[in-house]
Amino acid sequence: MNSKASGYVYVLLAVTIFAGQDAFSKLLGEKYPPIMVTMIRFWAFAVFVTILAAAAPGGLRASLTTKRPFLQIIRGLLLVSEVVVVVIAFTTAGLAMSQAIMQSTPLIVTVLSIPLLGEQVGWKRGLAVLVGLIGVLVILNPVNVDFDVRLLIPLGASLMYALYNVATRAVGHHDSATTSVFYAGIVGAIAASIIGPFYWTPIAPSDWLPMAALCICGAISHYFLIKAYSLLTAVEVQPLTYFQLVLSVAVATLFFGETITLNMVFGALIVVGAGLFTVWREYRRSKVITKII
Repeated sequence: MNSKASGYVYVLLAVTIFAGQDAFSKLLGEKYPPIMVTMIRFWAFAVFVTILAAAAPGGLRASLTTKRPFLQIIRGLLLVSEVVVVVIAFTTAGLAMSQAIMQSTPLIVTVLSIPLLGEQVGWKRGLAVLVGLIGVLVILNPVNVDFDVRLLIPLGASLMYALYNVATRAVGHHDSATTSVFYAGIVGAIAASIIGPFYWTPIAPSDWLPMAALCICGAISHYFLIKAYSLLTAVEVQPLTYFQLVLSVAVATLFFGETITLNMVFGALIVVGAGLFTVWREYRRSKVITKII
């Protein structure tokens, strides 16, 4: 199997496990405080990134070395906060609806990259963002008399994850990927451990297995995604990540009895289409810049 084929396999494995991870998050989030579930998950994630950093060239000392310590800390805080909000979203807005709304993240990243990273967005990408946001409105269905403000929770999670991605781009110019993953895991675990113990709830013996599965899924999925990015470009990875939406919807309907509405389907198609176009335009722009340089 060549490197690209292996990369695609890694992406598919990652998104499949991500879907399982989301299912366990919803299952546990309905029984225990989201911050507690997130804290335990980040404990396992911290162990994973420490092992990853120790095995990398230069070991832990090299991974600890960063030129943007403040921004790395902000990244970790954003990530752990986003995970907490996501768990809340899964248990309030629903798994399928939350995943549909959160597909807008690449579009929000494009918008935020203008003021925060100084990037330029042409009219084509700008139009794609506008179309994508219209898709989000279709999903939210704000004209419906039964509009639920809880649908804004996954939208907030998407905004937080977009900020995390923008910060990751910013530190990517100075630090290695291993350093960034290490700080995200360690800072997130520390932050969750400061607040989480106040919400500790005894875990039923029958729930230890799903909790362990959640922790394992979190570590393995990130490992596969890291491997995928080492073999593929972002424009090659991104389209396959939308497969997670399909898997999450399947899990939501089969295991949690959630209902899929037409506005959710049409809105998600609009958002995914706009997201794919945005990623492709960004790839084309980077190729043009490379040629000029």
